[in-house]
Amino acid sequence: MKTKLGFVAVACVAILVSACGSSAQSLIVGKWEAGETGFKLKVEFAPDGTAKITMFGRPMQGTYKITGDELEWTMNGMSTKMKMKVTATELELTSEGKTIKYKRV
Repeated sequence: MKTKLGFVAVACVAILVSACGSSAQSLIVGKWEAGETGFKLKVEFAPDGTAKITMFGRPMQGTYKITGDELEWTMNGMSTKMKMKVTATELELTSEGKTIKYKRV
């Protein structure tokens, strides 16, 4: 029993350490969702720098670039820069004093 518990503890530490070493670029890749029931904001970031955002059921294609803690994305010819905090399960984007918190889906 002690051996199994020890193995589980080592595995958990290994996962935590590997997650800490992940870059923002690799952590952001995937599908994210924010908002309440009735109004969902969905975003999907691909590894190739493309992004898709869905608002009011309408998808828009664009691109994104990460520099340090800043996310710049371009949709319909307009670029927006936001401060970014990303973990394996949460994405927080802040611009002009407003913050949107996304959860990984």
